Amino acid sequence: MASTQPTLAAAGSPPPPPPKKQPLWHTFVSGGVAGVSEILVMYPLDVVKTRAQLHVGQGGSMFTALMQMIKQDGLGMYRGILPPILVEAPKRAIKFASNKFYEEKILAFYGNARPTQGQAIGAGVLAGITEAFIVVPFELVKIRLQAKENAGKYRNTMDCVSKIAQQEGLGGFFKGLESTLWRHALWNGGYFGLIHSVRAVLPKPQNERQSLMNNFIAGGIAGTFGTVLNTPADVVKSRIQNAGKTGTKYVWCIPSMVTIMREEGFMALYKGFLPKVLRLGPGGGILLVVNDFISKLLSGQR
Repeated sequence: MASTQPTLAAAGSPPPPPPKKQPLWHTFVSGGVAGVSEILVMYPLDVVKTRAQLHVGQGGSMFTALMQMIKQDGLGMYRGILPPILVEAPKRAIKFASNKFYEEKILAFYGNARPTQGQAIGAGVLAGITEAFIVVPFELVKIRLQAKENAGKYRNTMDCVSKIAQQEGLGGFFKGLESTLWRHALWNGGYFGLIHSVRAVLPKPQNERQSLMNNFIAGGIAGTFGTVLNTPADVVKSRIQNAGKTGTKYVWCIPSMVTIMREEGFMALYKGFLPKVLRLGPGGGILLVVNDFISKLLSGQR
C-alpha cells in the first residue's frame, strides 16, 4: 500500500516553525535598552517641554527656548536626567512587558490570534496605568529639577529628594498620581492601539532594512497620536508636581484642565506640544526599532 504521507518534493519545503515564545525578561531587557536610548537622544526637548508647560502666559518659540537653554545652561540642560535614567529602563520595560502580558490575557479570553483595534487599545491603557504607578516619584523629582525657577533651590538630585521628603513627606513624591494615570493611559492606549493599524497598511517588508523602517514609521505615527491625546494631562501633571506643599490651585486632572482653559485659553493645554511631539514622535519610532532589535538579538534571530 502506497504511503499517504506527502513527500518533501511533492509538498515543497516544510513550513517554518512557529516563533518561539520569549521569556518575560527578554521583554524587560529590550524595553529597558530602548527607553534609555530614546531618553539620551531626546532629553533636551523634554526640558524645553516642561518649562513651557510651567510658564503661565505667552512664551517664545521652541527653537528660541532651546537655543537660550543651550547658551545659558550648556550641559546644565541635562539637569534632572538622573531620575528619568534611573526609572527609564524599568519604565519602558514595564511598558512593553505589561502591554504584552495584558494583550496575551485579552487574546486568551476572547480566543482570537491577533488583537482587534479595541483589544490593542485596552491592553495599551492597562499597560499605561501599570507604568504610571512606577514613574510618579521619579517624574516629580525630574520636574522640580527641570523647572527654571528651581535652579537655585536644589543642588542636585539627592538634595531634591531629601528636601521633598523633609518638607512634604513621603506622600509628596506621589503628587500628581491621578493626572499621571491619565497621561500614561492615554498615551499607551493611543500608541499601542494605532501601531497594529499602521503596520497593516504599510508595504510588507522584504528585508531587515524595510522592517526597521516600518517599525520606525509605525512607532513615530503612533507616538505622535499618543502625544496629541495626552498633552493636556501632561500639562496638568507638570503644574501639580511643581507646586510644592502649598500648591492647591491644581489638584485633579479634569478640573485643572477646566481652570487652565478658563484662565489661559484652550491652547494652553497644549503648551510644550511641539518639543513634546518632536521628542515622542521620533522617540516612539526609536523605542519600537530598538526594542524590536534587542528582542530579536536575545532570541537568537540575529
